[in-house]
Amino acid sequence: MDRKRLLEAVNHGFDHNVRDPLWKDIALDASFKRLYLTPAVQKLDRIRQNGPACHIYPGSVHTRLAHSLGVYHTGRLILRSLLRFEQPDMTVVGVRSFLAACLLHDIGHFPYAHSLKELSMKEHEELACELIDTDRTLRDAITGCGADAAMVKAIIDKNLEADKECMVYRNILSGALDPDKLDYLNRDAFYAGVPYGLQDNGYIIQSMRLYEGLIALDAEALGSLEHLLFSKYLMYRNVYWHKGVRSATAMIKKALLMGLSDKVISFDDLYFLDDWEFDRIPDLHPSYEPFTLIRAVDDNQLLVRVWERQYVEGGRLETECADLFGRLAVESWLYEELRRDEPSLRPYEVVIDIQEPVSFESDTMMLGEEVRPFHEMTRLFRKDVTSLFTSSLRTVSVYAPPSVGAQRVKEVIDSRYE
Repeated sequence: MDRKRLLEAVNHGFDHNVRDPLWKDIALDASFKRLYLTPAVQKLDRIRQNGPACHIYPGSVHTRLAHSLGVYHTGRLILRSLLRFEQPDMTVVGVRSFLAACLLHDIGHFPYAHSLKELSMKEHEELACELIDTDRTLRDAITGCGADAAMVKAIIDKNLEADKECMVYRNILSGALDPDKLDYLNRDAFYAGVPYGLQDNGYIIQSMRLYEGLIALDAEALGSLEHLLFSKYLMYRNVYWHKGVRSATAMIKKALLMGLSDKVISFDDLYFLDDWEFDRIPDLHPSYEPFTLIRAVDDNQLLVRVWERQYVEGGRLETECADLFGRLAVESWLYEELRRDEPSLRPYEVVIDIQEPVSFESDTMMLGEEVRPFHEMTRLFRKDVTSLFTSSLRTVSVYAPPSVGAQRVKEVIDSRYE
């Protein structure tokens, strides 16, 4: 494909600007503005990007709509940068489909979706594709952008078949240096008011090249990639996995798991909800006590962390709690032990939290005098070191009312697991 036509596809007519606090002006053309204004996309403005983080960092009330715009903006910058240096095997329909996929990648999200990803629920990417199939207004807007709906779905959902061109776009959108990560680290840090996630996006994007269908970096950008991955570590340590955020998330997870286990709700009841609809779940089931945890989180009345230790790979406690419904059984046992000293304790007020493993992607190819993967060129993020980063972040915690004694929790757990 002629590079001039590809550049026109990502540059011509982009004269409508949406003002964004992070990236300033985000440019849309008339067709992408129409896509942006569809109800399926606008619903994302009613879902907070970081869920309960606003209870700890009050500025963190930004939405998935703002993030989706940022991913679209960053994805467009990446395309423009790649097209300056090379003439990849892309088509106009392909690049327009990629931009649409960037804007739509989160339309299947519902509140706390990530918290339940260990369950056999539909992934938000699958739900996004369902919306594209069933929402005529959305599908017409995609077509109006000069994009192909089937290609958009294949870029978003890795489980769908994809041709060679589509795989390139998929690898850009969901790779080690994807626009999703470049936006959320900066955006989440900006709104939380912390310095950890801020990146030099401009330099990173200018250093990107395509190598065997994957995003690679000029070797001179090694330090920028180290900075990005260390920022990810710091954001998990200080924001995403702050003990208050983890408490709120674990409380919501406990309420939903009990509701699912008791057949009060089903998976289908959770799909496509926004925050307001999610917060109404206790009102729809007023007699179901565990849902008071949802109200408590909404009111910022969080359980406190009364016990914590480092995660032990293959540990007995970790193994029994690996399955979320198995974790409910361990929590029930722990509750029965603790209620002997705390008769007012409720069964849903004892919550075990275990963070999922975090990946510090280190396979990005660095292009210099020789082509080598990032982990072979860096001292900070060698594979043995990244495993230490991951293990240092993961803990096993128990959250309960503040009246529950930490020493008593330790004694009970040690009696069974140590």
